[in-house]
Amino acid sequence: MNILFIGDVVGQTSGDYLAVVLPKLKREYAVDLTIVNGENSADGNGITPFSANLLLNGGADIITTGNHSFRRREMNDMYEESSVIIRPANFGNTYGKGWCMVDMGRTRLAVINLLGMAYMDNCDNPFHCIDDILKKIDTPNIIVDFHAEATSEKKAMGYYLEGRVSAVLGTHTHVQTNDEEILGGHTGYITDVGMTGAKRSVLGVDKDVIIARLTTYYPQKHTYPEGDIMVNGVVVTIDEKCGKCTDIKKINI
Repeated sequence: MNILFIGDVVGQTSGDYLAVVLPKLKREYAVDLTIVNGENSADGNGITPFSANLLLNGGADIITTGNHSFRRREMNDMYEESSVIIRPANFGNTYGKGWCMVDMGRTRLAVINLLGMAYMDNCDNPFHCIDDILKKIDTPNIIVDFHAEATSEKKAMGYYLEGRVSAVLGTHTHVQTNDEEILGGHTGYITDVGMTGAKRSVLGVDKDVIIARLTTYYPQKHTYPEGDIMVNGVVVTIDEKCGKCTDIKKINI
């Protein structure tokens, strides 16, 4: 089973571009299911029903999010109603759910979303949270989107879940790392899968906006530059009988 995971989509233009390249990626890697982190997919930050539907209509099967999950209030009802859009499970008792189960016919796949604690919004302990969730899941095929700032926390989560899940895929920092591996011969891991956004930018946002914020100390509205868009992600191959990751490939186009 081949799972395509696409890094944080930044802005509507990036979502539009992703819809163009997804069909080719799915054919090239014989993809069975596509997961997209969409927490920055709306212009101006966050995710909205419009940007979520843009990703779903463009080929995403599951949408994960992160610390900007609830930046746009109009998403609250969609979190409640959708079975394929999830928010970090350790956000506590709020709208939506933190994991979902996908019936793929011959097997099932669980997708779990977690938020890191270091330098992030207040949240429940993700290590304790994942322990509770795993008690409820009866499939060995499990993908975890760990949306965290600190690389040390991401690495620790990878080792913590070694042999217990199929893959731990880091998101949030928008820069694809060069450390993809299979931990303990079972769990696929990468510290950050990267982003889908403008190449000549600061993490997908217009570079002049970020430079202005850093040099003037005044808040700035996020805008998105024109030009080439890059798509970062990984393809994780899973032995669906035992949930073991047999391969993890980076994508950078």
